[in-house]
Amino acid sequence: MAQLSRIRNFSIIAHVDHGKTTLTDVFLRLTNAVSKSKFHERMMDSNPIEQEKGVTIKLAPVRMNYKGYILNLIDTPGHVDFAYEVSRSLAACEGAVMLVDATQGVQAQTLANYQKAKDLGLSIIPVINKIDLPSANIEQCLLEMMEIFNFKEDEILQVSAKTGSGVEKILETIIEKVPPPQLTLIQERTNNKSNANDENKSTQALIITSKFDNHQGAIAYVRVVRGQIDKESLHLISTNTSFNPIEIGVFTPDPTKKEFLSAGEVGYIATGLKDTSQLKIGDTITKTKERKYAGSLAGYQEPQVMVFMDLYPIDSADFTELKEAMAKLRLHDSALQYQATNSPALGNGLRVGFLGIFHAEIVQERLLREFNLALISTAPSITYQVTLSNNNSILIHNPTELPDSSQIKEIKEPICSLNIFTPEKYLSTIMKFCQERRAVLKNSLRAGSRNQLYYEIPFAELVSDFHDQLKSITSGFASMDYQLSHFSAVDAVKVDIVINFNKIEALSFITIKSNADKKARAIVTKLKEVIPRHMFEVPIQAAIGGKIIARETIKAFRKDVTAKLYGGDRTRRMKLLKKQSIGKKRMKQFGQVQLNQEAFLAILEN
Repeated sequence: MAQLSRIRNFSIIAHVDHGKTTLTDVFLRLTNAVSKSKFHERMMDSNPIEQEKGVTIKLAPVRMNYKGYILNLIDTPGHVDFAYEVSRSLAACEGAVMLVDATQGVQAQTLANYQKAKDLGLSIIPVINKIDLPSANIEQCLLEMMEIFNFKEDEILQVSAKTGSGVEKILETIIEKVPPPQLTLIQERTNNKSNANDENKSTQALIITSKFDNHQGAIAYVRVVRGQIDKESLHLISTNTSFNPIEIGVFTPDPTKKEFLSAGEVGYIATGLKDTSQLKIGDTITKTKERKYAGSLAGYQEPQVMVFMDLYPIDSADFTELKEAMAKLRLHDSALQYQATNSPALGNGLRVGFLGIFHAEIVQERLLREFNLALISTAPSITYQVTLSNNNSILIHNPTELPDSSQIKEIKEPICSLNIFTPEKYLSTIMKFCQERRAVLKNSLRAGSRNQLYYEIPFAELVSDFHDQLKSITSGFASMDYQLSHFSAVDAVKVDIVINFNKIEALSFITIKSNADKKARAIVTKLKEVIPRHMFEVPIQAAIGGKIIARETIKAFRKDVTAKLYGGDRTRRMKLLKKQSIGKKRMKQFGQVQLNQEAFLAILEN
């Protein structure tokens, strides 16, 4: 059994692309956790999409042995969509290595992750990475970290994860400054304090994430807080489910079997359960015989799904395959939510809830690569709070769910707290851009050589291309982080798109009333460009209720039915043209307009 005093649990936190995964690779080499023959770059990113995009998507733990100490590292994502993964890993740690890129300095998500770690009472080790690059501005970076976080200069380590320079000093500092696992911090987060004496007798392990294995079922990644986890029957407190573990072990980084996990250790439990939904992230595992007096550890909120998109297979016969594929992805990604939906124009599909646009991109790419499914996706929609005339309140996740305007008393939209870091020369451009997106400036601070802007902004303005536009207007120098704050009343309306007199619900959208006309005109104009011409005239309309607010018409192809006539009576020509006209009217009445992916992207781009 490992002594608690010889265990250190820590995470690496940083902004996207500041070198977390590269540093993890160096740790694995230095501690000989992986043999040279098996080592490859980005060891902890198991998914091919993670490898290609250079972005960690799912947290991954690893156990390393160094100078007689057990170091449990949990590699965390950096993208804002997966911030909930960071909160899970931090809740299982006593310390955090905060990494800052010497060429970019402190960024928005560096600050957000620092605050999470600080709130949990973690020991934070500040590190400047990429000091070997010619563009590194170490002095400026030091000043920023001292000014923003109040670190002393001699506390801040300087390393190059790429060359390995100074990395060993980080491991030594972790042993020196990160405290061994202790119950006091965890007990402060415990919900049930009344049974403290009983809880001291019970076994408790915190679930930090889960995955699914075809042979071993749902696998829980856990941090053991108290007691010892072995092959005895175990119990999940929130779902009231008992199970007999199939296998217990640690990550080195490959799964390695053990007879038991003791307090302070991070490892895995193969539950044999056939559904990961029974493993609630942040839930507490205890022994079945102790469940009557075992208290729940206060974890953290489950991921909050706020972006919804409809996915339809291009070939309607693939709907069953889509459902099966989504069910398999759901086993590996507990944040995914979905339900069946139907569109007269597109057939059967799924309405899927995501953490953000990047999360949606990852899921769609996995569906294409792993399951060979070509899909049409609708524009993202967000969750609105609607108060009805009878004062009942409902949540709607899609424009089709919005009740008739006569039944609506008030609509509230989600508001986010937005934090932007930017060089001063882009300040006025960003402020103008944010104003156009309905953002309200709350505070502005000087942060080293840059400015830090605090905004409140409607989530609807963030979900499409806000981040891309921000990067574009600042040549990539600005960074942002956001979190959902509250709901606020808004004068919003539902705009229906009607093509060839058929309402296409999948193209409907909700927008603020003052912007509805402008957005509707832009969308019908775009649809006119991307919808193919047919043999009949196709009207494209945007409507609020029964009122048409924008219209475009796609002209019909015209076949020259009189081409074979050579002279003769003029009435023959007129008869053929009249017959063609009657045929087109009939086609317009019964013909179907074929919509392509570009039609749905037109909504996304406006």
